[in-house]
Amino acid sequence: MKNLFITACILSSGIYAQNTVCFEIEVNPNSSDAALSAFTKYVNVLDCFEIYAEASISDAKVLHAAAVAAELLDNDENGIVDDLLLKTQLASSKALMPLLAYEGSVGENTLFSNYEGEGISAVLYNEEIDPSQTGHWGADATVEEIMHTINHVGHTNIYPEAFSMSPNSSLMSSAMDVARGGQFTSIPSSYPEEAWYHYDDYTCDYECMIIEYMYWALVSNMGILNDPTTCSGIDNEWEPCSPELFQSMDVLMYNLITDPQYLLPQLAPDGNYCPTSVSINDSESTTISTYPNPCKESFSYTSTKEGYLTIFSIDGTFNRSVSISIGDNRIDISQLNKGLYICRIGNLSTKLIIQ
Repeated sequence: MKNLFITACILSSGIYAQNTVCFEIEVNPNSSDAALSAFTKYVNVLDCFEIYAEASISDAKVLHAAAVAAELLDNDENGIVDDLLLKTQLASSKALMPLLAYEGSVGENTLFSNYEGEGISAVLYNEEIDPSQTGHWGADATVEEIMHTINHVGHTNIYPEAFSMSPNSSLMSSAMDVARGGQFTSIPSSYPEEAWYHYDDYTCDYECMIIEYMYWALVSNMGILNDPTTCSGIDNEWEPCSPELFQSMDVLMYNLITDPQYLLPQLAPDGNYCPTSVSINDSESTTISTYPNPCKESFSYTSTKEGYLTIFSIDGTFNRSVSISIGDNRIDISQLNKGLYICRIGNLSTKLIIQ
């Protein structure tokens, strides 16, 4: 893959406003894969998320999907995926978003007939993509479908204690049961009066409903739904459409998705992505420094700002998150077993050996 992004602007054509997207559309590098053979256009997003599009999908729409994926993965837009564990999980699962001409297209039929991977959780149809209205309900489904894929393929696997999708399995499942006024493994005939999330698609099981719930929560917190037309249009399914309503009504889920240890995106994508730092490979070599390493009972970290240091087992299992202050910090790890761990602060990480 190329190390440097190549700037490609979505130019106004009377339909779309001009967006700046620093990615390159390539010829499908996996055309020999039976499942992907009908796609002609391809974008590699931050080496962990792939966009495949049929020939009739305009370049503007392909780049729009790539920009939205990048903004969700790199929410501070510094050219680095915010969560190293998420990047690793998405890359290993070969996460991708198919852009399809229409339902029943050659690309869709070929994909569904041959795909056997675990990196697809949603698809986008041509008519659902509108670069001029990024994420706007009823106009552009790009944020929703890409967010579903990142959440399902990524977050539910790397943070199961927070986002596992089965009943009674996670902090999110507990939050959703409160939001729905009870635990319903199928759609009830009617929701309790106190419910503010009343999903009514009978084809959607509990896991499907919880992924939809995660989407509603994230975009409400981002402010994407915060206009009168959208609020009235979705209130049959979701009530807290503004950030203020969401924070006050769904306290459990608000606290979960804003917890800094999970590094979930907080800012709404706008369809523009062109970070000043364009060398992905160079950025990946930047790490934090802990000492001593290897260590036994504790280790030290000198910080230039306040934040959180998060420790994971090498398999991605969360162990603990520690608040750090400016200056020298002594981190107690006496309760952790011997082995190899990953320490992370913001976008920086390092391996830590506990003896």
